[in-house]
Amino acid sequence: MTFFLMALCGGLGAVVRFLVDSAINKRNRLSVPLGTVVVNVTACFLLGLLTGLVSDLAAQNPALSASLATILGTGFLGGYSTFSTASVEGFREFERGRVWRGVAHAGGMLVLCLTAGALGLLLG
Repeated sequence: MTFFLMALCGGLGAVVRFLVDSAINKRNRLSVPLGTVVVNVTACFLLGLLTGLVSDLAAQNPALSASLATILGTGFLGGYSTFSTASVEGFREFERGRVWRGVAHAGGMLVLCLTAGALGLLLG
């Protein structure tokens, strides 16, 4: 049952990612792929939050905490996050000769995502 729910949530996460990315990029006037940044930062925050909450639950019910982590963390947030797209976007900047933009995109995404994940973990 966990595998089925994880797959279902993965598909749902991909749909939510598409909707969030599309809504943000429709209004985005910057040359930065802001939708990808927002999706990945929120995914890291939510994964940190989930990890914190699940670790508290693990003492009371280890099986439930493991299932929740798999279904929501691996399933939904795995489908929602899009680090492969972020990597391609950063690489395209390098290909176009915009090395500093590529470094800023990749490095900025890394710093923002790590910070968001740590904040989520602290709050969880």
